[in-house]
Order: sequence, then C-alpha cells, then structure tokens
Amino acid sequence: MASLCFEPLSVENMSLLVKICGLSTPETLETALEAGADMVGFVFFPPSPRHLSLEAGRELGRQVKRRALKVALTVDADDATLDNIMDALSPDIFQLHGTESVARLRDIRQRFGRPVMKVVPVATSADLAGLPGYAEVAERILFDARAPKDATRPGGLGAPFDWHLLGNLELNVPYMVSGGLNADNVAEAVRVTRAGGVDVSSGVENAPGVKDPEMIKAFIRAARASQDANQELSVR
Repeated sequence: MASLCFEPLSVENMSLLVKICGLSTPETLETALEAGADMVGFVFFPPSPRHLSLEAGRELGRQVKRRALKVALTVDADDATLDNIMDALSPDIFQLHGTESVARLRDIRQRFGRPVMKVVPVATSADLAGLPGYAEVAERILFDARAPKDATRPGGLGAPFDWHLLGNLELNVPYMVSGGLNADNVAEAVRVTRAGGVDVSSGVENAPGVKDPEMIKAFIRAARASQDANQELSVR
C-alpha cells in the first residue's frame, strides 16, 4: 500500500485551470502542452473512443514530463486496473467518472497515494445532494452533464448542462466544469459557474476521439481570455 503523500499540484495558485481530456496521440498532446494546458487527461475505459492501452499511456506520460499534471480518467475501476495505470502513467491525479462511493474514493487515496477528482454528473439540482460527502474526501470536484440512460459511457458526449444549477454553489474544495464546452461557450460557462477550472474533450474534436490541434489552441485561448475578462470585471 502506498503512503498518502501527494505530490504538489504546481498549478493550484492559478485562478483558472484548463484541462484537455482524452488525448491519444503525441501530436495533439504536444499541441495541448505548448498551448499551455494545465492538466492533460488520459482515458482508461474501453467503451470510450478515447481509450488508451497501458503502453500508449506510458509513452504519452513520458512525453508530458512535468509540463502539466497527468490525469488518469477511470470508470469504476478495480484495484488491479488502477495498479496497472499507476505503473504505466504514474498520474498526478485520478479522475473518477463512475459511481464510486465516498468510501471508494477514500480507499483509492489511501492505497495509491494520489489525489482524486470526483466527477459529479448533473441534470437537476437533485444531482448535487451527494456533494458534501464527496467534498470531504476528494481534492477536486468536476461537474459534467449527466449522460442519457442509454449511453454507453458517462462522459465525452458533447452535451452541456444547466450551468445556473451551480450559481449559488458553496464548496470547500476547488471545482471544475465540463460537458459540451468549446471555444465559443467556455467564457459563459466560467462566468455563470464561477468554476476554478474547465475541462474539454469532444469540444476540441472533429470526430469522436480525434482531437483537432487548432481547436485545442482556440479553446485554451478562449479560456484564458475568459479568465482575464472576469478578473477585469472583479476590479471595477
């Protein structure tokens, strides 16, 4: 069992974190890194078109070095799967995108010695009921649109949720927003939710699982511009 000693999250002092998720090629990963992504996400979930093999994850992880935080996205993964991901990617944080309980989050933190980011799917205000429990354990919360009942995966579907549901949110941990974000709407998402970070996957793709370098750069530019605009409004 790993000791619970987290590596410092070197981007924590920034006012807005930008995460590009579902990266799967050296070229698009390099684009995200050079454009200034704070977090780069790698998907280990076979039903997803963005799923990586362990060997591909290993190679992409080596490419990142320390230029951004490496995020491993899993869905209700067992310990053996997480062990393999740790060995291949050595992620800085686990993004838990399934139905993991508060107890499971605690177990993962203790066993693997890494921070966890719990994804909370949102469709109505009722979906926020479990937040207090997750906030006691997770280092970060990520709000995503709730997938339709017939969906084969919980995220990366390109659908936004009603951001106003987070309008009066008070959490004692940082939170990010995802779901249907793109370069055109990220500023509005940040303004409405007051989120400390944004996460995009399908919004920078020209086909499921196929990232577009120009869309990645445009999204990061738009996110940074929204940060500057919000800071300017706050000092008026």
